[in-house]
Amino acid sequence: MAYSEFNLQTVRDRLGLTIEHKPHYFAHVPPVGVSALLQTLLEIQVPIAVAINTEKARSELIVMNVLMELVRQLPGGVSLFSGIDLDVEKSDGLNGYCDFLISLSPQQLMVDAPIIALVEAKNADLPAAWGQCASEMVAAQRFNERRGNTIPKLYGVVTSGTGWMFGFLEGKHVVVDLQEYNIDEPERLVGILLAMVQQRI
Repeated sequence: MAYSEFNLQTVRDRLGLTIEHKPHYFAHVPPVGVSALLQTLLEIQVPIAVAINTEKARSELIVMNVLMELVRQLPGGVSLFSGIDLDVEKSDGLNGYCDFLISLSPQQLMVDAPIIALVEAKNADLPAAWGQCASEMVAAQRFNERRGNTIPKLYGVVTSGTGWMFGFLEGKHVVVDLQEYNIDEPERLVGILLAMVQQRI
């Protein structure tokens, strides 16, 4: 088993998680200003990604640009990984490739202190991606515990590029905000990601 094989039922049954839905949980997080570069890139590339309509196009033309804006806003404060192999505990299925990980360390050569796991939703089905995302959050939690990193709350994001959903794992409890946030408001998306990294929510 691997991250991509988990659904919400298997993370509950196999990993012992409880799952709670809280609509609008992240809605109060204030938006932040974003760079003219991000605005320009999204203006040009979102329509192209939507027209191509593949996960690869949405990942490269939309998702990566939003995440790079977060990196630019926190120079030397975070690192970003894409398509990285994170084998934590194969006996529990916590192994495989992660679409994106954001770490609280500037160390870019290897994963250290992951805090956000981001999963690209298959067929733009955001709710269905939460099983995989929850399993990656558990893997990040165990990874940090083994290295003595005190990060009590791990965050998760599922996205189609144009739609974004956010949640978190605390202990064995997963909270998912059922509201879908849109790429039309990049200031809000980056604001939520920034609050996650700074552990303000």
